[in-house]
Amino acid sequence: MAESARRRSLVTGAAGFLGSHLCERLLARGDTVVGVDNFVTGDRRNLAGLLQQPDFRFLEQDISRGLAWDGPLDRVYNFASPASPIDYARLPIETLLVGSQGTLHALELARAKGARFLQASTSECYGDPEIHPQVESYWGNVNPVGPRSCYDEAKRYGEALVMAFHRVHGLPTRIMRIFNTYGPRMRLEDGRVVPAIVAAALRNQPLPIFGDGQQTRSFCYVDDLLEGGMRLMESEEPMPVNVGNPVENTILEFAEAVRRVTGCSAPVEFHPLPQDDPKRRRPDIGKARRLLGWEPRVSLDEGLRRTLPFFRERLGAGA
Repeated sequence: MAESARRRSLVTGAAGFLGSHLCERLLARGDTVVGVDNFVTGDRRNLAGLLQQPDFRFLEQDISRGLAWDGPLDRVYNFASPASPIDYARLPIETLLVGSQGTLHALELARAKGARFLQASTSECYGDPEIHPQVESYWGNVNPVGPRSCYDEAKRYGEALVMAFHRVHGLPTRIMRIFNTYGPRMRLEDGRVVPAIVAAALRNQPLPIFGDGQQTRSFCYVDDLLEGGMRLMESEEPMPVNVGNPVENTILEFAEAVRRVTGCSAPVEFHPLPQDDPKRRRPDIGKARRLLGWEPRVSLDEGLRRTLPFFRERLGAGA
């Protein structure tokens, strides 16, 4: 790619699960990439391969306090935020600040550089949904003062701020509502269903199931998710777009899939359901199919097989 045609991209949350994979995909596409993280929940090990790349630069900054980059930019991808219940229960104020002030600073940088902007939002904007499957026009059912509200409301506020910049300043913005995503580099201890059940299976320990296991999720492999996000960035759609897998599984069905690919024979172990935990979660991806020509391609079993070597390596390192 000619130097003049190369995109210059900045990714916040670059040391996180999704952010680090996104940086790799952008580099593979030919972009020069600036990664930003403050390691509150990001993992330095996720940057090991990136730091060897000549077209990658890293900034250790807390975007809640400000975001500075002297060079030109064409794209800003805002992926900075705690993203698991354990993290935002431990860091509620930081979660609110990165979703509000952090998003503001990322938007201001994009505006100053004349760059496109993509906000990594979430299906949590729908809360515990009363409409199924969830379509982008649904406004959600969120408890604004519950234990999950710091994350839900930070993301909802972030979307409102992004749209304000789009309407007031004409900034070319995109909003991706991410549904449950999994793959290598998820933190084993982050409390989400995939690492919790997979780690237990690899240890041949009882698989933790919260509630009765009949609540549903729609699991999207990381490569599929980021392909949708990159297509969305290059589209002309400013309103939110669901990016996720429309195949819906109960948590018990997911546990059976993990048993199937790991060969684990351990039983399930039931635990109390956390407050405000969504009972059903499935995206309507008609908009993504129509506007982006996108839908996920990696099956759950295949995605788990691709993910298992990473979890085995991390469990071995821990041992």
